[in-house]
Amino acid sequence: MIRVLLADDEPLTRAGVRAVLGAEPEFEVVGEAADGREAVDLAQAHRPDVVLLDIMMPRLDGLAAAAEIRRTVPDTGVIMLTTFSEDEHIARAFDGGASGFLLKTGDPRELFAGVRAVAEGAAYLSPKIAHWAIRRLGGERVSGAARARDLVAGLTEREREVLALVGAGLPNAEIGRRLHVVEGTVKVFVSSILRRLEVPNRVRAAIIAFEAGLVDRD
Repeated sequence: MIRVLLADDEPLTRAGVRAVLGAEPEFEVVGEAADGREAVDLAQAHRPDVVLLDIMMPRLDGLAAAAEIRRTVPDTGVIMLTTFSEDEHIARAFDGGASGFLLKTGDPRELFAGVRAVAEGAAYLSPKIAHWAIRRLGGERVSGAARARDLVAGLTEREREVLALVGAGLPNAEIGRRLHVVEGTVKVFVSSILRRLEVPNRVRAAIIAFEAGLVDRD
């Protein structure tokens, strides 16, 4: 059972997400917060596996709440919820400790995949956000394309295949299906890739994939 805390100042949004998660027996909603301060307090009280956190909330905004939750409840993963696929807060959210970014209007399957991934300790971006984020954040990378190609050259052929799919925004389960390996094997590859590239999460690895030309820029 994956224990989830919902945090959004819109009651209808909370009700909708609660209903979607409630349709799957593997998820349990353990609490709901209407502002960022309440989200932090409930996260500390319930210690859920995952917090779904609206990026714009009263009293304490989502970015500040995410950072405080990660600092005080480090075993809890945080997924930011946004209305826009091109959200300038993405880099700040991940650097502040968020593990995922989902569109409020996304497919329920993305919600399930994101919560599962973050509960397992992975990072997750919905595909629409991933495409924009890689392009946007890739442009901020100081080392540039040459450095990225050098880093990727140190990977095995299989690791480069996995990295390309990480760069495309795919979760581990989908990568496994495409490469015809079990999800556990993909996790091993991803861990190895992060270590070899010396990056903290798969979002930064995806940026390297983009800069190295492993991901289509269109």
